[in-house]
Parts: sequence; C-alpha cells; structure tokens
Amino acid sequence: MPPARPPALLDAFAYQAGRLHAEGVPLSKIADAAGTPCWVYSHGALESRYRAFDAAFAGIPHLICYALKANSNQAVIKTFADLGAGADIVSEGELRRALAAGVPPERIVFAGVGKTAAEMAVALDAGILQFNVESDQELERLSQVASQMGRTAGVALRVNPDVDAGTHAKITTGTAENKFGIEIDQARAVAARTAALPGLKLSGIAMHIGSQLTSVEPYRQAFARLVDFARMLMNEDGHKLERLDLGGGLGVHYQHAPPVDLASYCAAAREALAGFPGTVVLEPGRWMVADAGILLARVQYVKRGSLKTFVILDAAMNDLIRPALYDAWHPVIPVVEPAAGHGLETVDVVGPICESSDVIATGRSMPPVAQGELVAIGVAGAYGAVMASTYNSRPLAPEVMVKGGAFSVVRSRPSYDEMIASDRLAPWQIHRT
Repeated sequence: MPPARPPALLDAFAYQAGRLHAEGVPLSKIADAAGTPCWVYSHGALESRYRAFDAAFAGIPHLICYALKANSNQAVIKTFADLGAGADIVSEGELRRALAAGVPPERIVFAGVGKTAAEMAVALDAGILQFNVESDQELERLSQVASQMGRTAGVALRVNPDVDAGTHAKITTGTAENKFGIEIDQARAVAARTAALPGLKLSGIAMHIGSQLTSVEPYRQAFARLVDFARMLMNEDGHKLERLDLGGGLGVHYQHAPPVDLASYCAAAREALAGFPGTVVLEPGRWMVADAGILLARVQYVKRGSLKTFVILDAAMNDLIRPALYDAWHPVIPVVEPAAGHGLETVDVVGPICESSDVIATGRSMPPVAQGELVAIGVAGAYGAVMASTYNSRPLAPEVMVKGGAFSVVRSRPSYDEMIASDRLAPWQIHRT
C-alpha cells in the first residue's frame, strides 16, 4: 500500500510510518540537520514537472525557458538546465545565476519593463537568445547599446493582447491597464521601427498575460490574437519571425481552484500555432516548482484566547510573504501523521513578526498540534524563498534539496555576525584612539 499523501501536497511529500517525508527522507531529520524554518525541495518533483511539460509539446519545435523569478536557487536552476531547459530572466542578477548554473546563453530570454543599459550590455556580451522588448524607449536604448558594442540583439516584441487572465489583480499582466508589453494596436508600428533601427533583429513576438491562471480560455484568446498578429507581420509586412514566445503563468492547486490542465493548455497552443514555421518559447515558472517545495516550521506556542486560537510558528511573513501580500492560501500539514478519527481545530497559523499581517493561515481547520511539533507549509516552492527578507533581523531560512534518500543544504542560513557584517559604519562613527 503506497504511503498516504496529505491533501494538496504532491506525491513527493507523503506519510511513511506515520511521519511526513520528502521523497525518502523524514522531514524531522532535515529539521534536526538544518534547523527551522527551512525550505525543502524535491529533486524528483522538479524533474517530473519538466519532463511532463516537455512531453506535452512533443512534435512542436519548442524551447522551455524556466522563469527564474519563481525560484532562483542554483540547485533548482541546475536541475532544469541539466534536462535541457533555458531561462526566462528579468535582471542581471538572474542572468548571472542562470549562467552560473550552466544554462547556455543561447537558451536565455531577457524580459522585464525596466532593463538598464548596463544590463543590456552584460546580456549582449553573454550572447543571449533574445530580449523581450516592452516599449519603444526600451527599443531605442537597446539599439544604442548594441550598436556601440558592435553586436546585434535578437528582439521579440512583447505585445499586450488585452486579455483578462481572470486572476489576482496583482499578478495580472495582459490587459491594457497593466504596465507590461506594447498595446497590440501600437505594436505593428513598433515592429517596423525595430526593423529600421541599427543593431537589432526582429526575431519574434512575445506575450505573458498573468500568473496563476486556472482556466485555459484566456490562453486560447491570447494565443489566437498573438498568432494572428504574427501572421500579419510576416504576410503583409514581410517580417521574418523565427519564434513565438507564449509566456507562462500556468496555475497550481493551492486551495479550491483546480490547476490548469496541461493537456488542454497544450491543445490550445497547438491549435493556434498550426502552420507557424518557427519555434515556440514557453516560460513556465510557478507550475514547475510550487508543488515541489515546502516550508518546514516548528510550533513555538499554542495561544488560546476567548475568540481565537493561535498556532505560533518560527516561520513568518519574512520567510513566506505570499499570504500577507496576495491573501494566498497554503496547506499547513502536521509532520506527525494525525491518528485515525482525529478531530479538527479552527486556528490562525501565525509567525512571530511584529505585524498583524504576519499570518500564514486564517480560520484554518486542521488537526491539533502542540508546542514543539513540526508542520509543513505546502505548495511553497514558488515565490517563497525568492521573496524572503530579513525583516526583524531574522536570518534567511536555509534551502534543502532532496533526492531519493539523500538531502543537501543548497543555501545555508546566514549567521547573525554575517548579517551584521554586511553593514558599514560611516567614517565619523568610527572612534580612533
């Protein structure tokens, strides 16, 4: 009989002999070695996700560029790079991380609305595949930088198809009121401008309509508009497009809404792309890593009041800001398997930070947990560690990678001395004798 899988967690995390494991490793063993809070990632889950996405697009020339903004740990990037992935990056720092992890530069696309001239120069020097350009002023700047360097920059114009993704307002990117992309009604003129500017080669059209989409329909609409626009540029204006970049944004299962069905998503892309002679670029991020990671925490106190019961963890909003920022829902699972027929208790799961918004879960029904017990905060592999901070002078939590029965710390917890040493006193504050 297979190990029991807790609700809303991927198969990589399951109860074995009454204890929650990551693949073949008890989470309690990781807590003993790395301390809590800490992030735990399943290598097997990452690999499985990539292979499923790659297989879905079999028969179509495609390049999967993993979106580093979801999780930029070197071990995570390396896992995907070894499988053949490229990288979708939005900063020089992410570019350097991708290159350091072994991503070939010809598989890197540079997105983002605010690229600096210095970032452009570093990316051109590295020889990346393309810049996803998002404004006419960015186009002018890229032309200047490339011309000064004697380079040619591959350009994909990121168009805004004005499709409502139906997701959270803070992660919607494809409507006319968003800062991202070039409005599709203006993009034809920008394409002509691209072809006329020195140092540029218009090689593709790109889009990205948002994050955490749980319906295929917005994709279907956006893909159709993108491909229709690309065909117009090729057939009427004579542009030779080599690539169509469909972006990412596929949702995962946090609570009620089911994740996007990969087969349906792929079918929508295949339908729109029928007859397109080039390569499709895909930029999944959250879908690749969210289910493959948990945040492991320990209960510090159970505080019972007249109106509420608070389970106070050593993990906080500085570790996982998504609930405070997006009202995000994450499963909270006891590491010790609850006994059969256990009751449920309604609690607020909170952290120790001096903010009322430091809440992991509100009004959550879950098995009772006691002081000192471990819990796993699930579906936390995306936008967790990358958005963490040292607020309240709390050290960044370590990150751990598990493969089979082995595990390794892939980012250490900094010491307090290391944190303080990164500050510097002003010259007039240094007393000399």
